[in-house]
Amino acid sequence: MLLSGKWSPSRSCSLLPTTPAVREQKLRARVQARVADALWETDAEKARPLFRRAWKAAEVEDTESARLSAEEFRKRTETGAFFLTRRPDLRAEVLRLAAKRDRALGEEFLVKLDEAISREAEEIARNSRPNLNDQFAAPGAAAKRIALARRLLEDGDIERALQFAGPVLDQINRDSINFLSALREKNARAADLGFASLLARAERDPASDANTISGLSSYAFTPFLYITFNTEGGGSQFRDREPAPAPDLPSAIRAEFFRVALRVLLRPLAPPDQDRTSSGRAGKYMVIRRLLPLFEQYMPERAPELRTQMAAMSGDVPEGMRGGENRAITNGIVPDAATDPMDTIQERLDRARTSEGRDAIYADIAVALARKGDPRAQDLVDKIEDSDLRKRVRSFIDFQTAQSAISDKNALEAARIAKEGEITSLQRVWAFTQAARLLMASDRSRALELLEDAGTEARRIGSSDPDRARALVAVATGLTQADRVRAWETISEAVKAANSAEGFTGDDGRVSAQIQTKSMVMATSANAEDFNLFGAFRALARDDFLRSVETAKSFTSEAPRATATLAVARSVLEKTPSDVQPPRGQ
Repeated sequence: MLLSGKWSPSRSCSLLPTTPAVREQKLRARVQARVADALWETDAEKARPLFRRAWKAAEVEDTESARLSAEEFRKRTETGAFFLTRRPDLRAEVLRLAAKRDRALGEEFLVKLDEAISREAEEIARNSRPNLNDQFAAPGAAAKRIALARRLLEDGDIERALQFAGPVLDQINRDSINFLSALREKNARAADLGFASLLARAERDPASDANTISGLSSYAFTPFLYITFNTEGGGSQFRDREPAPAPDLPSAIRAEFFRVALRVLLRPLAPPDQDRTSSGRAGKYMVIRRLLPLFEQYMPERAPELRTQMAAMSGDVPEGMRGGENRAITNGIVPDAATDPMDTIQERLDRARTSEGRDAIYADIAVALARKGDPRAQDLVDKIEDSDLRKRVRSFIDFQTAQSAISDKNALEAARIAKEGEITSLQRVWAFTQAARLLMASDRSRALELLEDAGTEARRIGSSDPDRARALVAVATGLTQADRVRAWETISEAVKAANSAEGFTGDDGRVSAQIQTKSMVMATSANAEDFNLFGAFRALARDDFLRSVETAKSFTSEAPRATATLAVARSVLEKTPSDVQPPRGQ
């Protein structure tokens, strides 16, 4: 495995897994792309063909994945299910790494991706009904471009992000608007110029309707929250990430938004039987109702015109929606502190005809209250009659509370939820290890205690469950910062767990929760990088290179072995020559 002669980072590439041994296309694509990325700084000529081989493997895997997704979609639409399994997008992963290294190669892959996605979209369109839930998302090829651009933006590569997203930022949809909101955090001027261009397009386009304006309002007032309404007045809320405050837009751009919004919202109404807009009359009524407080604040002299338009459409709106409580109307517009879901709970309960309907109301409001840290949420959970739903709602709320505590850097509250909350073992490990990370610098002994609690919880997970291996990896990752002896012991235990668990890859760290009732579906998730092998082995390799190599080799499955080996090699390639010491015995 090790080469004789002078030790150097570039020679550590002999550690990288050889592709003939990698049988699965998904693993082959990921390994080759990461090897190419690691090699680029020292040998770009060898790295470039590896990127091309990774792309070919990704094409094979993604083609099969697209077929399975289309089949799953057909089954789900027949049963009315909302969520689809999220399958890895390997071409986007390869493209992202290649684009960071070589702009021309990234463009070459992007052209191929555009062509392939267009073919896949045509195939899906021929064999399944349209997905109405996605009518406000970018079409397939554009969505891929924007998703890649978002990743590049997250990596700090603003120039390339704009290069890839630019050709498809002329359409108003939740993907393009969310990209501009993310871009504004990095480059406000570029984002505002893009938004101004969309405003001009909306004004020119005769197909622009109330949902077009609602979508544009996301950039101006509710970043990453995209709300639309259907022809019956029902609202759909798409949350791209955690809430963000309204941007401080230049006054000229804010004024232009209101001017364009008025032009579109005050267009003459078509007869009900000829209305082909996505919102219809009822949806348009709801959009105006939602935006009216903003007009009253920024352009009060024009608000009466909108009220007149609402009055003209009121007969087309179900009576309960004209003034009834609807969180899609106020969400992001009226501060949470100014609204209390409990104010309307009795009215909603009086309209409920079944215990299932009442349980759904209690669950809905309990989740809303818990998001604000309101202790009344637990009282509502106790009123849910269905014991299974009651347990699931409490679990969802506890995990949501742990997320908020970690986001607020409140290690003690996160640790409390980890100990007392009704969450899963994997969620407990995540909360314990994240709390330990927050405390490591200020209270090392307490952090170690939390990692010990996390290890105890990890060992409660079944020996053949991949989550046991993931949890132990997270504990080992935390221990690398404070106790390398125990870190090595724990990673060895994780290897044994991984070898007993089918399906463990070492590269799928994420923790999530979901709740579904008669009237709502809510899901939340958090990145769990500590659950992945890459970080743990990269840190351990710096402590003992040879031992990390041998430990990586002890995985029986190719996927975790490849990931661990790549992490070891990458740890050496990242060192400067002065940092590198010959392994013992060289």
